[in-house]
Amino acid sequence: MSENQDAAINLPLVSAIVGVATIGGFMFGYDSGVINGTQEGLRSTFALSEVWLGITVSALLPGCALGAFLAGRSADRWGRRRVMVASAVLFISSALAAGAATSSLMMIAARFAAGAGVGAASVLSPAYISEVTPASMRGRLASMQQVMIIAGLTGAFLANYFLADIAGKSTDPLWLGYAAWRWMFWMQIIPASVFFLTLLFIPESPRYLVARGRQADAIAVLTRLFGAAAAASKAVQIRGSIAADHSPRLSDLIDKSTGKLRAIVWVGVGLAVFQQLVGINVVFYYGAVLWQAVGFSEADSLKINILSGALSIAACLVAIFLIDRIGRKPLLLIGSIGMAATLGILTVAFATGAVIDNTLHLAPKIGLLALISANLYVIFFNVSWGPVMWVMLGEMFPNQIRGSGLAVSGAAQWSTNFLISVSFPVLAKFIGLPITYGFYTACAFISIFFVMKMVHETRGRELEDMVG
Repeated sequence: MSENQDAAINLPLVSAIVGVATIGGFMFGYDSGVINGTQEGLRSTFALSEVWLGITVSALLPGCALGAFLAGRSADRWGRRRVMVASAVLFISSALAAGAATSSLMMIAARFAAGAGVGAASVLSPAYISEVTPASMRGRLASMQQVMIIAGLTGAFLANYFLADIAGKSTDPLWLGYAAWRWMFWMQIIPASVFFLTLLFIPESPRYLVARGRQADAIAVLTRLFGAAAAASKAVQIRGSIAADHSPRLSDLIDKSTGKLRAIVWVGVGLAVFQQLVGINVVFYYGAVLWQAVGFSEADSLKINILSGALSIAACLVAIFLIDRIGRKPLLLIGSIGMAATLGILTVAFATGAVIDNTLHLAPKIGLLALISANLYVIFFNVSWGPVMWVMLGEMFPNQIRGSGLAVSGAAQWSTNFLISVSFPVLAKFIGLPITYGFYTACAFISIFFVMKMVHETRGRELEDMVG
């Protein structure tokens, strides 16, 4: 868009839309974090072994993979907003079911359903934001998704802490005679209901409307967003980027000239997979022990979680400031290099330690070095791959294949998340922390070359100009 067209942007409406869409990111984070405070309640209430506790806790992730895949395709058929509304309904119903669960199987089913909502929100919120915001500020606004994910995680930690504190502990009864751990799930109904209600007041994506032949509706939405002067021409551009002979479908991911998967899809899958292969979801598995190694008590672990959340949000704010100034690719490179270095230090630190009675023991100076490296790793991740991966998945695919590309990439991201999370305890026990973290280090190092060779800059480009 030109400067004159930028001046016509309805910033209050755009901001409101982004605010609503990113509640999906908050729910993503909250649903992922709430389980941390409920594990003792789950174990004692349902007499779970360690294996079954692990299955119950991780049931969210397969649901996420399925939700991400189905949401990407469903959004092309029924619209971005309708599928996000469906994810809000899943958040509410799964929270009700989890809190009221009478068996481990009911809890597993509830967490799987919650995962479907998380998976849907994780791919559609950034995609929807990209489709209703101008190119000049798209990166900044889409990056808010990561801030809200971390805010959701931190919100879950805080809610868990206060509910357990009021009751005495998570397994003690709270309101209406129900244990505090059940209320930890039920508290999620509040933000989920806000998400549901506010979604009813935002417009559908104009890209979807054009793809469904609803030209007049699309122009009406574009006029509200960007002004009358830009609306008609933008609708024509969108129409030109979508195949005239059929609606978007999964087979569009195949390059008809070669019969192979389009290169842009491999890039999307690569971004999604590498974001998890660097080990972000397990790098703090020994976090509390690291703090104890330098003199902090175990009771401070929740405060440390909150500190990590604050550092992550601060890093995301830096990413928001930089992403539309220096671009996506430079941030990814900075993150890959920084993560490779800090994970390498962690690997060496773990190699010098000793595990006694299943507890890691590090020399004080080594423990402090590992602690600083772990926090720097979190900062590098959240200034780069954390927000930038979601921004790029939401904007990098051509209009014709955006839903299908998101379906495949989102499913790959959550499947890798599941494999990394499930494999970590086994790898740490039987192979050892140095080799396990060495693997994450190697993946971060390889991601440098993946970004350099495969990733193309999307800063400032209109969605209609994306090719692949």
